[in-house]
Amino acid sequence: MKYTHIGLNVTNLERSIEFYSKLFGTTPVKVKPDYAKFLLESPGLNFTLNLQDEVSGNQLGHFGFQVESTEEVEAHKIRLMESGIFSQIDEFDTTCCYARQDKFWIHDPDGNEWEIFYTKEDVEENGVNATSCCETENITSDAR
Repeated sequence: MKYTHIGLNVTNLERSIEFYSKLFGTTPVKVKPDYAKFLLESPGLNFTLNLQDEVSGNQLGHFGFQVESTEEVEAHKIRLMESGIFSQIDEFDTTCCYARQDKFWIHDPDGNEWEIFYTKEDVEENGVNATSCCETENITSDAR
């Protein structure tokens, strides 16, 4: 397999292209009036935006990128902040999904959640609040 493909429905193509161009650090390889395609080599991802009249975000949980280190988490956070995308939730040294992780969360224009995370080690517990450790909707923050 060369690429994972995700087709995401969006309500505002221009805002979504702007957001995902910042998130991915690149521009789309194809843009049409109702469609945009990003093709990332690392990670291998064919990511498309499909314009719809209405969507309700986060129907599939969340998206994320697992990185190699805490320093890489911080570098992505700084890069996104410099491009105008602010981390809405920071969780460093947190236990979630049977792992100790450093991560931060952001939301796209339609409310889909993205995490950028580094797994420090596997653990035997799911998390302090196991039913919501991977769902930012249940985490409160003044930054939201």
